[in-house]
Amino acid sequence: MTAGSGRRFSALIAGLAATALLLTGCADSGHGTDSADEEQRPALSELDALDDPRDYEGPSTATLTDNEIAPLTHDPDQTLPVTVTSYRQDGTEEQVQITDTSRVVAVDLAGSIAASVWALGFGDTLVGKDQSTTFPGTEDIETVTSAGHTVNAETIIALAPDVVITDGTVGPRDVIEQLRDVGITVVFVNNDASFHGAEELARQVAGVYGAAEAGDMLADRIRQQVDSTIDQVAALAPAQDEDRVRILFLYLRGNAGVYYMFGSESGADELIDALGGVDVANELGWEGMRPMTDEALVAADPDLILTMTGGIQSVGGVDGLLEEKPAIALTAAGEHRRIVDMDDGTILSFGPRSAEVIDALARAVYAPHGSAGDEDR
Repeated sequence: MTAGSGRRFSALIAGLAATALLLTGCADSGHGTDSADEEQRPALSELDALDDPRDYEGPSTATLTDNEIAPLTHDPDQTLPVTVTSYRQDGTEEQVQITDTSRVVAVDLAGSIAASVWALGFGDTLVGKDQSTTFPGTEDIETVTSAGHTVNAETIIALAPDVVITDGTVGPRDVIEQLRDVGITVVFVNNDASFHGAEELARQVAGVYGAAEAGDMLADRIRQQVDSTIDQVAALAPAQDEDRVRILFLYLRGNAGVYYMFGSESGADELIDALGGVDVANELGWEGMRPMTDEALVAADPDLILTMTGGIQSVGGVDGLLEEKPAIALTAAGEHRRIVDMDDGTILSFGPRSAEVIDALARAVYAPHGSAGDEDR
């Protein structure tokens, strides 16, 4: 995904989320629920995988094992002042000088920036966060976004931060930019919805802190964990291409009448590839996101539908979705009620826990009988 396309898609997602949340209220963004302790959850290689995951009947919920984010170190080396790149809305760049990072506000739609700050070891500098940042240790940090992921400028100013780090997915953007008028340094990072984007985000956030070495270390950790998890998932997935699970990601907000299919460059394509599935949206040449139509659903004919937990809840569960969108019942996924959901603030939150998200989704797809959410809803 290019920097420009990443920013455009992020803006679209932000718009969808804002509309949906304003109309339906914000679903729990707890970054997954603890379904088992680390020692109780078997490794992917030890799972009793389904003989044919396309034939499984019923929905499942993917959950993280542990919500905590382990910092690389608690005292990373810093060199300040430092000059970093900030990305303007029009795609151009500007250079911003950072002289102090004692007090930082980190905000974006999925909480990926704050998670990166925490993983780098700078969690104690966070004085403001977004509503999607809910992992352990952040409970007492001031939340500066509200319904629709809108920013409360007064709250941010009252916190007297040295730096605000964001990516344009929360706003309004001009409100954030106006924080400069009161002497607050604002840095817009490029936050692409991809595993590589998670690595680059780690480097950019570390750059703001003048800690390039820590950024490289975190990026390497993310890459190694993702690559290792993908290799383990490959052992669970069917070996033959014709046996692979055909997967479609749907964004649902029933009360708001929002139904979208996610295609390439949405982040969903990266997840589906990592799961060893067939991305039917990519197969049909869909890019970004497009309104869900009966014709497109029937043409896609997925074996399994991925969605957000808040999304499936907003349509009244699987029964409500099939009633509202009967074309889904004509697909293999609808026939088998094969819906896999994951917490809204987690499923597309590419960042330090990218590998854990893949792991959780793989369990729900290939070994759902051991999934915490393996029941009809």
